[in-house]
Amino acid sequence: MTASTPLLVTFAAYLLLMVGLGFVAWRRTKTFDDYILGGRSLGSFVTALAAGASDMSGWLLMGLPGALYLSGASEAWIAVGLILGAWANWKYVAGPLRVYTERTRNALTLPDYFTHRFEDHSRVLRVLAALVILVFFAIYCASGIVAGTRMFESVFGLPYGRAMLWGAAVTILYTFIGGFLAVSWTDTIQASLMIFALLLVPVFTVIGVGGPTQALALVEQVDPTRLNWIGTGGMIAVISSLAWGLGYFGQPHILARFMAADSLHTIPRARRIGMTWMILCLTGAVATGFFGIAYFAAHPDVAGPVNANPERVFIMLSEVLFNPWIAGVLLSAILAAIMSTLSAQLLVCSSALTEDFYRGFLRPKAGHRELVWVGRLTVLGVALLAIWIARDPDSRVLGLVAYAWAGFGAAFGPVVILSLLWKRMTRNGAIAGMLVGALTVLLWEHTGSALYEIVPGFIAATVAIFIVSLLGREPSPDIQAQHEQVRLTLKEGGY
Repeated sequence: MTASTPLLVTFAAYLLLMVGLGFVAWRRTKTFDDYILGGRSLGSFVTALAAGASDMSGWLLMGLPGALYLSGASEAWIAVGLILGAWANWKYVAGPLRVYTERTRNALTLPDYFTHRFEDHSRVLRVLAALVILVFFAIYCASGIVAGTRMFESVFGLPYGRAMLWGAAVTILYTFIGGFLAVSWTDTIQASLMIFALLLVPVFTVIGVGGPTQALALVEQVDPTRLNWIGTGGMIAVISSLAWGLGYFGQPHILARFMAADSLHTIPRARRIGMTWMILCLTGAVATGFFGIAYFAAHPDVAGPVNANPERVFIMLSEVLFNPWIAGVLLSAILAAIMSTLSAQLLVCSSALTEDFYRGFLRPKAGHRELVWVGRLTVLGVALLAIWIARDPDSRVLGLVAYAWAGFGAAFGPVVILSLLWKRMTRNGAIAGMLVGALTVLLWEHTGSALYEIVPGFIAATVAIFIVSLLGREPSPDIQAQHEQVRLTLKEGGY
């Protein structure tokens, strides 16, 4: 038995399980509603873990630990910002969005919700929102493919091109087959695997260097500045890291999980489960990267691959600390993180193309069977585009994620929040917010500022929504009445 045989067996078993769930979901997928939102049938446990797993992509086990390994404790502010943002998203967006999307003609997608929320008969909002989804998700999907490629490249020694195809193939297959139900069921298994790995690896890393005190001493020995909570970027870097939390309000693949919950009453319990899972996972990811500094300082003979690419720190720790069978399970967690997010993103892109372009413009009376198959074909199309974007071997996971995260957070975040909370918001205000937020993110990097582009993008979009809405005519009485009805339902439900 070669050293790689346990890894091959473990990976093969895991991948077969995921594809098997895809086929089971296929048998449960009868309508387009089933394919896109699972018929709004998710309970609190699946809602929580599906939202978490679709959020925490390969960057959780590769990008974030890599950032901690490279720069030290100052990068942990990203985790703090994400926890605060996720809690606020569950608390203030999840319930209202679940109710509002059902009241707005059972909206299946964010563009669908925006269109019916503002009675946009021109369909400008639908097209603009769908274009934002396609542009930024193409980049986001590429980050997942890069992460999968890095893993297959590191573990199996495959060349970049072949590793990229292996990394994407299974995710595309079960998303193509089973749609939303397959994605949500597999997300639940994947989330369980991720938390197991992220609790186990940092504990054994600390034990491997002689305990917490010795680990901190080794980190200080490598570079005392890596113990500082404020890094070389100063407060601008801290603000930029905390601002990652703003991105949650505009992520279509996460918001879709809220829309798919079986009822409003599911949300509070799902929030408690989801936040517990998230805090434990982020703590584990931060600890893996930080204490990885100590481990590879004490074992320089195995540090070469990590020093060449810090995003491999979790992979290398799993391989050197555990026997190959356990390592296979732990490395499957990386695949789980990548597959869970990539599948959710592919499905959202598919829904935007199918619901908002194909049915919206080309075939308004298309039947459910036709729409499901169009959805499956668009999954393939978007996946091929993402593979093309990811073809550069020098791509970095966290960089791609950061850009796409900012794009969605600024373009959709203020629009989603204010559409749920402010009845005076208008259609033109939503269009202005979306355009200003997206353009600010796209152009900000040319200013040379170190400030994360989501900060100016989010602020500019919010200001644009308020100004344009207040300058325009008030929404119709029907729109305002619907808003009041939603708020009343939420109040009766304890919100």
